[in-house]
Amino acid sequence: MQKDRIIIHLKYIYMIDNYVDNPKSIKFYVKRYLKSIKNELTGKIVIDIPAGNGATSEILNDLGAKVESFDLFPEYFKLQNIECKRADIVDKIPLEKEYADVLICQEGIEHFSDQLKVFKEFNRILKNKGKLIVTTPSYSNLAAKFSYLLFESESNNKMPPNEIDDIWMSDKSIINTIYHGHIFLIGMQKLRMIAKLSGFKIDKILYTRVSKGSLLLFPIFYPLILLRSLLTYYNNMQKDKNLSKTRKKDVYMEQLRINISPSNLINRHIFVVFKKEIDCDDIDFRNDKLIVSFDMAT
Repeated sequence: MQKDRIIIHLKYIYMIDNYVDNPKSIKFYVKRYLKSIKNELTGKIVIDIPAGNGATSEILNDLGAKVESFDLFPEYFKLQNIECKRADIVDKIPLEKEYADVLICQEGIEHFSDQLKVFKEFNRILKNKGKLIVTTPSYSNLAAKFSYLLFESESNNKMPPNEIDDIWMSDKSIINTIYHGHIFLIGMQKLRMIAKLSGFKIDKILYTRVSKGSLLLFPIFYPLILLRSLLTYYNNMQKDKNLSKTRKKDVYMEQLRINISPSNLINRHIFVVFKKEIDCDDIDFRNDKLIVSFDMAT
């Protein structure tokens, strides 16, 4: 029995190493970033959700973080020294308000049907100025945009999301919730907006590895993207005269920079660090100068 456990553990170590030490894996870049902020993690409460097989939880634990792991299917979690608790993120994470210092959602947001609700839940459990680390396959790179244009698919060799390929786990003997595949892929602009609506701001955008298809498309489409983006920016700066130019510039310039960023257009993954700016309950986007009363609305 002891020999079997050792063999299983060695197989797990080999599997983890293949992920975290492989530059083709997003876990490689996550590990590199986490090591770069080790001083910010040591002794801090860090939530790993969805935790998957536990690779990132192990990294966090080795860096001295007080890691707590959650997943819809903790049966896949392989670590022996850390407990992975079951949690349906779209419903509620079983933690109190302002509990954690850092939350990492690695390759998870593309699986959630209500991404805004998920981000609000992240906001709830994070402390003020807490960090939210999100990675997801990029729907903003040129190859993904082109594949969507052709067949509304993630890549040119995949079918669009469907009930055969994108029901990754459905076991009612464990939980009634379905674990979806990449049905809810998201681009950087939409991710930014959902974060804003949930009280987060972009702290930094990191880049992983190049999408070869995007690199081939880049010299063809980038001049058009650059020109159209600049025209759209300047046209929108002229609208809504009642709104201050400073306010518009703050928002539109951030969006413009994302849209014309070569890195964003060729990066295989989105890797963004958000900072909690405000509690969800305190968010107020009301602008009296732009609001139209109900009796005047058409």
